Amino acid sequence: MSNWEERRLLVKVAQMYYEEDMTQNEIAKELGIYRTTIGRMLKKARKEGIVQIHIDSTSYETFELETKLKQVFQLKDVIVVPNNNSDSDEKRRSTLGLATLELLNRIIKDNDTIGFAWGRTMGGMIDQSVEYKARKADFVPLVGGPGTLDSKYHVNTIVYNVANTFGGSSHFIDAAAVVEKKETKNDIVASNFFKKILDMWNNLNIAVVGIGAPLASSNMIWTGFYGDREIDELNSLNAVGDICSRFYDINGYVIESEVAERTVAIELDMLRKLDYSIGVAESENKVPSILGALRGKYINVLITNESTAEELLKRI
Repeated sequence: MSNWEERRLLVKVAQMYYEEDMTQNEIAKELGIYRTTIGRMLKKARKEGIVQIHIDSTSYETFELETKLKQVFQLKDVIVVPNNNSDSDEKRRSTLGLATLELLNRIIKDNDTIGFAWGRTMGGMIDQSVEYKARKADFVPLVGGPGTLDSKYHVNTIVYNVANTFGGSSHFIDAAAVVEKKETKNDIVASNFFKKILDMWNNLNIAVVGIGAPLASSNMIWTGFYGDREIDELNSLNAVGDICSRFYDINGYVIESEVAERTVAIELDMLRKLDYSIGVAESENKVPSILGALRGKYINVLITNESTAEELLKRI
């Protein structure tokens, strides 16, 4: 666990215990941490001066942003990574990826089923030089493959790497995210090989998804899935973003379109039922997309960076 993540958790546990009057059992259940670990963390928080007469939440500089976002959108958890203006785009995605892996390390248990989407932000979880305790868990794609996208951002690559990180079992999807005909999509979903994927979707505990930007800057355009006709249709229906290649508007309503009928992906409604549905996204141009996802309640955990969190709070 990195130093900033440990510091963030120490502040969070102390705030829940001392200010929200939660018991150690309640905190352990909400955060997915053993009760005995909660006791040790409270002791360490006192030892390091986080807990004095009051909780020194400023010891983790983005804690206030996390608390506000959690309250406004009624989320299970929020992780706001501090900004570093000198970081490249790839470094920012890598930092979010590490935060995501450390959250997964905290919440994944044996026999869980964890699903993933694809994309550059999701690819930030790859090549992280961190070792975690092995779990007997299944890791599965939530959407078909992304066409001509670089292989390191392919959903199967992401699933394979994260499964290896946690010593679990990886499962793959042999289909594109968007196919040419509705009938082709129906045949894929009805096939024997896809039955295993559907069964795992029905048993999901945790989902980890990127949040696609509005169509003007969306990854989907340069993956070659959509032509002018599809883009015009989605724009006319006021699409602001997508999760697992399924689009929604600024209020979080799923957009029913001709494209949706050709999409091989989990239905967004299923994400609302999970223990953890984790959205990982950053950048100002994704703020409307993140807002739509939050309003639709497709995610109950948000991992983002400081500047994106500040912009989200300005627009509520």
